[in-house]
Amino acid sequence: MTSGNFTRRELFTYLGKALSDNVTDTPQLEAGFILEYVTGLELPRFLMDGSSAVPHDTTEKALGILKRRLTGEPLQYILGQWDFFGMTFKVGTGVLIPRADTETIVESAIKLREGTDSTRFADLCSGSGCIAAALARHIKNAEGFAIEYSPDALTYLRHNLNKLAPNVKALHRDALLPETAAEFTDLDLVTSNPPYLTEKDMTQLQTEVTYEPEMALFGGKDGLYFYRELARVWKPSLKKDGWILFELGLGQYRDVMDILRENGYADVSYACDLAGIERVVMGRKP
Repeated sequence: MTSGNFTRRELFTYLGKALSDNVTDTPQLEAGFILEYVTGLELPRFLMDGSSAVPHDTTEKALGILKRRLTGEPLQYILGQWDFFGMTFKVGTGVLIPRADTETIVESAIKLREGTDSTRFADLCSGSGCIAAALARHIKNAEGFAIEYSPDALTYLRHNLNKLAPNVKALHRDALLPETAAEFTDLDLVTSNPPYLTEKDMTQLQTEVTYEPEMALFGGKDGLYFYRELARVWKPSLKKDGWILFELGLGQYRDVMDILRENGYADVSYACDLAGIERVVMGRKP
């Protein structure tokens, strides 16, 4: 792989073909992200004059990113940032990458709090802080707490919240412990995108997912350990009519709904993501 002399359109085409032959289902999209990152230009503007020569150093940067991506390293880690709910989050090794599917839990929580004057919430297993920051930005008078156990993830969490949602407090705690939940009372919302992959899932990961922290992925043998524990442990922290919301994996929604019902939650329901997959389960403390 050499830099050569590329026009703008040739470089875009080259990146897209290399990515489609190897590592991604969305090669044109990723090629665009790489070019936007190395040029600082939005892709349509970059391609507006497609016959212009690309400076050598810019080409070198783009091909350097491509080389890493072809090993399976996630593009988000290579770029060191990723967008979620209209905000850009710092990400890297040790923290779960924000995904578009997760916007469903944010949208569901915002809908539940429409018309309220203030909201007190806790986001568990907060990772990059994408859920907590989005809630703080889009819910009126929100007071939030982001709970994270991993020291590596906590570094990103604190950075992102300081930049994007300084009204949310990042806390280094184990969300599974009753003594952690006991620190919080009168919560209107508890949200979590916990580890939910099963033992079998962990043996069948795509290469790029293996770069992400195992502790943010593995949810016990059946993938449901965190749902059982968090639903039970955090119920006393919710105020009456407060809601708990979980993101979940494909096909888990019935089991998670049963877990909430078994723990005495009412109005248990689910919400689908844009692909029509049951992505969020929620329940109210009666």
